[in-house]
Amino acid sequence: MTANPSALAPGQSFVPIDPKLALGWTHTARFLTTAAQLNQLPPIQVPEIAFVGRSNAGKSTCINTLTQQKQLAFASKKPGRTQHINLFSLGKQGVTDAVLADLPGYGYAAVSRTDKERWQRVMLNYLMERESLSAVVLLCDPRLGLTELDEALLDAIRPRVEEGLQFLVLLTKADKLTRAEQAKALSIMRLNAGGGEVRLFSALKKQGVGEVAQLLWHWSHPEQPTQSDAAPVEATTTPVSE
Repeated sequence: MTANPSALAPGQSFVPIDPKLALGWTHTARFLTTAAQLNQLPPIQVPEIAFVGRSNAGKSTCINTLTQQKQLAFASKKPGRTQHINLFSLGKQGVTDAVLADLPGYGYAAVSRTDKERWQRVMLNYLMERESLSAVVLLCDPRLGLTELDEALLDAIRPRVEEGLQFLVLLTKADKLTRAEQAKALSIMRLNAGGGEVRLFSALKKQGVGEVAQLLWHWSHPEQPTQSDAAPVEATTTPVSE
């Protein structure tokens, strides 16, 4: 397996980017393709960031909030009904410089056991074998914590994380918690994240939206200079027209 080009070297840091610029970039998201099997996915030559999580963790809502598009990712009233991997391309002026992958939610009781097992196998193979996969965003309801399936997913990607796969645990529905509960949830999850990033997120209150958009942008543009050798940010960024 080749090293992840978007991985950070020890001690490396990214130049801060204006959250408005990062959000302007995520707003360019557009539907690319959908696939029911891994062999139906096209080869991708740019960083691919997968969003995974339980069916009721708010995954589709998170993607729609980050991209500022109400119906980009399908948010069903019946969790677990989406049974395809959906890809969305990102990039201005029609140039794709990253791809978001929306994986089917898992663990919902209303889905048949056969479907659950089939999609668990598909997701496992995707996470272990997809060559263009450069980052994984695991969405988790902090009120429930990590489930058995979440922990199984973490175990599955751990070898790739050790090789440089970027990893983020996103604690969704943070508006449901008090500040003290948010701080506690962050502390607990950082212990369980195995070196991955952990962020609070609320689609309702827009908490963490700009911060996560910046992280996705940096993961997708590893060629950007580090803090130590970069020119001032004002000289390297271009304002987004409104």
